[in-house]
Amino acid sequence: MATFALIPGGGSGPGYWSLLAAELRGRGHSAVAVELPYEEKTAGLPEYADAVVEAIGGQRDLVVVAHSFGGFTAPLVCDRIAVDLLVFVAGMIPRPGERPADWWQNTDHATALAESNLRHDPDPDVYALFLHDVPRDLADAALADSRDQADTSTNAAWPATALPKVPTRALICADDRFFPLEFMRAVTEDRLGITPDVMPGSHHPMLSRPAELADRLHTYWTTL
Repeated sequence: MATFALIPGGGSGPGYWSLLAAELRGRGHSAVAVELPYEEKTAGLPEYADAVVEAIGGQRDLVVVAHSFGGFTAPLVCDRIAVDLLVFVAGMIPRPGERPADWWQNTDHATALAESNLRHDPDPDVYALFLHDVPRDLADAALADSRDQADTSTNAAWPATALPKVPTRALICADDRFFPLEFMRAVTEDRLGITPDVMPGSHHPMLSRPAELADRLHTYWTTL
């Protein structure tokens, strides 16, 4: 079975992976939810990747799973250690030399978000935008586990010269209001050259649909 390295999104702690990690372990896998040094002002994307490698240790049969902003870290991990599969879950897919701070403009995220807000809520709070299908107690616990992310990682260019040459899958969420479906489909096809898979759920399927997400990750592994 595999070891799943679970990389959190921007300013998030590892706690919101706990339900998914339990589901993966129930399917016979190992799961490592990584703490990234978001609050350290000297830490950028290379240091984030170092933290993932350290958390993995010597484990093998690796699947690296990147949520949201974690997409800028995960490919760097694949350049450091042997990884069998890379999975973006509502993930930000980088380009060489791109600053994460510029990703938003480069993908025209503002237009997609404005259109999404018109459809759902013109002035969404954090629950409506990111967690609208997550039970409130789980949403509150995830928010309480957030980090103050220093801007070091967002202002430096993504340091790799290319995306890693490892099997890669992308999973996007049909009900994601922050990264709307068609926006993410276009970004994924443009930047990865593959058609993403789609599952129900908001921006945090590991909280709203952990069993279904675990099934999909398990299937990715067993069909490599």
